[in-house]
Amino acid sequence: MARERILPGVSKVTIADVARAAEVSTATVSNVLNGTGRVSEPTRARVKAVAGALGYGPASGGGRTLGLAVTAHGESAWDFASVPYFAQAISAATIAAHRRGYALMAMPSGPAEHMWRTLPAAGVVLVDSPPSDPVVRLLRARGLPLVFDGRPGELRARETWVDTDHEAMTRRVLEHLAGQGAERIALIAGPTQEYYTRASVTAYRRWCSSTGVRPCVVPFAEDGSEGPRLDALLTGDGRPDAVFGLYDPCGRQVLEAAARCGLSVPDDLMVVCSSEDPAYGRTTPPVSTVSLAPEQAGAAAVDALVSLVENPRHTPPPVVIETRLEVRSSSKRRSRRHT
Repeated sequence: MARERILPGVSKVTIADVARAAEVSTATVSNVLNGTGRVSEPTRARVKAVAGALGYGPASGGGRTLGLAVTAHGESAWDFASVPYFAQAISAATIAAHRRGYALMAMPSGPAEHMWRTLPAAGVVLVDSPPSDPVVRLLRARGLPLVFDGRPGELRARETWVDTDHEAMTRRVLEHLAGQGAERIALIAGPTQEYYTRASVTAYRRWCSSTGVRPCVVPFAEDGSEGPRLDALLTGDGRPDAVFGLYDPCGRQVLEAAARCGLSVPDDLMVVCSSEDPAYGRTTPPVSTVSLAPEQAGAAAVDALVSLVENPRHTPPPVVIETRLEVRSSSKRRSRRHT
């Protein structure tokens, strides 16, 4: 597509502009965007890409632009894009949007309320939305279709969700650790209240109750001051012999605390954490990790959102994605490995 075909300074894109830039007829553009007629896949993809680039399309003044927001920490500003899970989910969501002819805007955390009131999007993916999320309230007031990455407390018209099976994931980790000889397993979770944390803590407490294990839930320090709390946990009476951390930094924090306390991993303390960071395969010892499949979640959320935007009468069903447990040395006792 020649650059000069996209004319600058045009305040409102028309179907003729899209047809001219994509080098097709207006009828072809109409067929592609309405899902009608016989159009080859290369032409269909080109027309959608051009329409997205020009901002032409349906829905709520948003054209062919979708929004993505991570609202787990409410109005607090934090660098979620540096966390491997969110980085991979955003990348996969962007690829999925582009393939469907849409642009994707990843919004910064904690934006001012007016930004959500005026966000020029046809629909929004909300990642780790907590209960009573004010962003959800504002977007619903605008009538925008929503897809939640993480199950919401309620669903309304033109809303659906994508999520992993956190209960099955938690059970699998706990059973793995118990199978390696762990008898006192602590969980690092919270204080955030998004569905991921709440579901995992509930599954952990349920498993402890059914197996007779005394539960020990340790709040995660969002400000990075985890050291003293973990040191006290690992040296106190009834100290755990295994720790499962729900968040990316937990593995490194527990390894550092174990070293300070003179504990050997995995012989004195086994460690598992949820993370997408491949660097955990190179720590000493390598840390077992649970992957929440962010690439699948991001792509599935965008596909569902596009369906809601383009076909308002049909709401796609929720999608449950399987997790993956990568077992490494940090959660394998030597005696068990030799056996």
